[in-house]
Amino acid sequence: MNSASITRSRRGLLTNEPVILLALVLLALYFAREVLIPLAMAVTLNFLLTPAVIFFEKLRLKRVSSVVLVVFAASAVVGGVGFIVARQLIAVVNELPNYRQNISHNLAALHMPTTGPLGQTAKSIEVIGQTLNEEENASTRPAETSELPGETRTREREHLRAEENAKPTPVVVVVPPESTGRYLSALLKPVLGPLATLGMVLIFTIYMLLKREDLRNRLLLLAGVGRLNLMTQALNDAAERISRYLVMNALVNASYGVIFAVGLYLLHVPNATLWGALLALLRMVPYAGTMIAGVATIGYTLAVFPTWWHPLCVFLLFAVLEIAVSNFVEPHLYGSHTGISSLALVTMAIVWTLLWGWAGLVVSTPLTVCLIVFGRYVPQMSFLHILLGEEAELAPEAHFYERLLATDQAEAHNVADRFLESRGIVDLYDEVVMPALIMTEQDRHKGVLDDVRSSYLFQSATELIAELTDYKSPALEPACDPQGVSARANPIVCVPANDQADEIAATMLAQLLEQCGHKTLLLPGTALSPEILTRLAEEAGTILCISAVPPFAFAHARTLALKLRQSVPGNRILIGLWNTTGDKDVLRERFGQARPDFVVATLREALAQIKECEQAQAAAVRWAPTTVEAAPTNAH
Repeated sequence: MNSASITRSRRGLLTNEPVILLALVLLALYFAREVLIPLAMAVTLNFLLTPAVIFFEKLRLKRVSSVVLVVFAASAVVGGVGFIVARQLIAVVNELPNYRQNISHNLAALHMPTTGPLGQTAKSIEVIGQTLNEEENASTRPAETSELPGETRTREREHLRAEENAKPTPVVVVVPPESTGRYLSALLKPVLGPLATLGMVLIFTIYMLLKREDLRNRLLLLAGVGRLNLMTQALNDAAERISRYLVMNALVNASYGVIFAVGLYLLHVPNATLWGALLALLRMVPYAGTMIAGVATIGYTLAVFPTWWHPLCVFLLFAVLEIAVSNFVEPHLYGSHTGISSLALVTMAIVWTLLWGWAGLVVSTPLTVCLIVFGRYVPQMSFLHILLGEEAELAPEAHFYERLLATDQAEAHNVADRFLESRGIVDLYDEVVMPALIMTEQDRHKGVLDDVRSSYLFQSATELIAELTDYKSPALEPACDPQGVSARANPIVCVPANDQADEIAATMLAQLLEQCGHKTLLLPGTALSPEILTRLAEEAGTILCISAVPPFAFAHARTLALKLRQSVPGNRILIGLWNTTGDKDVLRERFGQARPDFVVATLREALAQIKECEQAQAAAVRWAPTTVEAAPTNAH
């Protein structure tokens, strides 16, 4: 058994099979929902009430007093609002039968078509209404027959008696009377379940508020002492995000309900307080709650008022408030702090609803935030942050490479242009174009990128570099000083180590050197003939820059550096092992006999190193004549 097998066996089946682990987690969430739902709701309330508890503790109140005060105040607010809503809701239900005439009048005002699906539906509704009216009239018919003449009444009685005799005698099953205990059980069963859940939520909430530090310590102990820093950041991040979201959400919904109720009151809509409170409460439920409250309010105004003007005004009021709050207020206050993408919010709301019903819909957002936080700080769960988080943008280098892979050269250049607006040409080459070249080379050597596509990528990068030939970047100033480059400075020769990617990287370096004012010469590797090497050896001040792009950067650079070191031993050699990491002195020693004078990993480092060499050369030239003249004087 090899080491990989031993490692997998130690990790266990669940770690190696994430699908099985996910299935077990979903089963546990579903079958343990009777306990997990109150616990999740208690955690949500804990995040909502903890800031208030902390506020009272800062006022020198004890923990127990602060928790009791906050829980009592929250219960009083919820109970008061619930009492008002329930009282007005009962009144609305009792008054609805009095508005049947207004409903019929408003439906008739729509002028429904007589043909097609809508017309057939309208006829069906009309037939149902007529049938109900006939049944209602039939129920009052015996009272009317009492006013008929005696002979007719006798004849009808005989007819009814004959019909009853002709019918078969119905069999009636007599159910024995239920016991008092069973009757009370059936009566209280729909009430005891919610009351038990409410009691569990209250108990969990009070305990969590009282034992905040104890619960935190237990979680930290579960994570292990070696992960204290990681878990502390995760817990603080989750608490901050969820608390801010819940507090802001409660304030926004309360203000929304108050404004909506005031608008309904000004429109003379009865029970305006009910509809404002109902909208504020139902907006706690993502998506579905707002639609239910809005439709119910508009439907109520349709029943109350005989014209369409009031329902239309209520609809406009609801639409304007919802658009303003959803698109401007909520994103500004807390939309970006949850870190959840819009699609993930909808998807997770559906998932939690399927698992836990309406309770899952209520707590879907806080639970999803917890998953995103764990995905951010726990490496094994990083996929959660990628799938659910709002930060889904590709890095500039990945976006640039992906657009080139998709043969979308225009968008790839747009990515480069947007990067240039904030950074500069050196950073563009170092952080966008160079990583794209490296990814191209890696995919090409792996065999996942064909020659046609790689040629297109190289050609697109070459065209981008050509477009930036005359680009003047302020970001160049720290790396070079065009005014400080001596006119007598020897040229700098840029040579690619092997293939086209190395040549493109050498082209970028040569272009930047020219913009810095250096005399630059770009030579392909095949152009290093004995005559060229002899000419370079005669100019000992010339710096030779070898450009090498991974994944085979070191091997190719070492081969070319050895050839140059043997042919031009007096020249300084700089090797660019682009985007490599590690100590530069160690890398130099690895070259052995071909050891270069300098090793750099970025174009910015190359510019800085060449600038330092030019300054040293200029200082040597400036001091050399003085030293020569002083020697004869001392001898004399």
